[in-house]
Amino acid sequence: MQDLINRASVLIEALPYIQEFRGSTIVIKFGGSAMEDPECTRNVIRDIVFMECAGMRPVIVHGGGKAISAELEKQGVPTRFINGLRYTCERTIKVVDDVLHNQINAGLVKMMEEARGKPSAVSGKNVLRAERVTTTDTDTGAEIDLGFVGRVVNVDTEQLHWVLERGRVPVITPLACDMSGNVFNINADMAACEIARQLDARKLVFLSDVPGVLRDPDDPSTLISSIHRDDVEILIAGKVIQGGMVPKIRSAASALDQGTEKVHLIDGRVKHSLLLEFLTTEGIGTEIIQS
Repeated sequence: MQDLINRASVLIEALPYIQEFRGSTIVIKFGGSAMEDPECTRNVIRDIVFMECAGMRPVIVHGGGKAISAELEKQGVPTRFINGLRYTCERTIKVVDDVLHNQINAGLVKMMEEARGKPSAVSGKNVLRAERVTTTDTDTGAEIDLGFVGRVVNVDTEQLHWVLERGRVPVITPLACDMSGNVFNINADMAACEIARQLDARKLVFLSDVPGVLRDPDDPSTLISSIHRDDVEILIAGKVIQGGMVPKIRSAASALDQGTEKVHLIDGRVKHSLLLEFLTTEGIGTEIIQS
């Protein structure tokens, strides 16, 4: 009997947080090696199903880089990264399209259905509009072509709200089309930021295989639990935030500027990390907030 009482007490302790976030749109970007572990993925999906059942409005944007690289290698298509972005030729974009839709997205949707959730597969090609981007040679400053790589310039929020208002959880692929119908590979972190910004999401969560922002990347005990938006560029200049984390954090800061309340970076490998973040006072990972 005491065990049953303790379980009920846990639910009652979570009640104020459930009430606080009921009806809130929360964009969750899921990627990294945490997504490669089926059991870890199931735990994350169960958390998201719980959030939906508790009245929150989760939106999933997923990556799939490792699965894409594996399929490209299998088909003998060379993989090349330039300044952290995958060069995407015509052969590559076809593989990216196939893997994201038919492997990653379909797998997440099936897993959520098995957990008795209510997913809705959403192709980024249908809700995201993009423009082609290039990058710059760090030595010469010359412009470098990236092929079919783009950035999101518009989100069909009406279609996403239509899905959300029917109690479904959008599961979105990070692909987009331009006005001519060309398909572009989109950095999933940046896609999630733009979706959160244009949906006026209350929170944006990055679930990956790192615990958050670390002062020393080799020492988890140096985790920075909270970062003010005004300190982002200072931390970048000081090399605390570097590499692939820079565009992610800058995009997150932009989402904050446009009304997103908080951005969270948490380790998806930690069991129930999403629920710990939303339904407890302590939380985990790094939060980025307006000053």
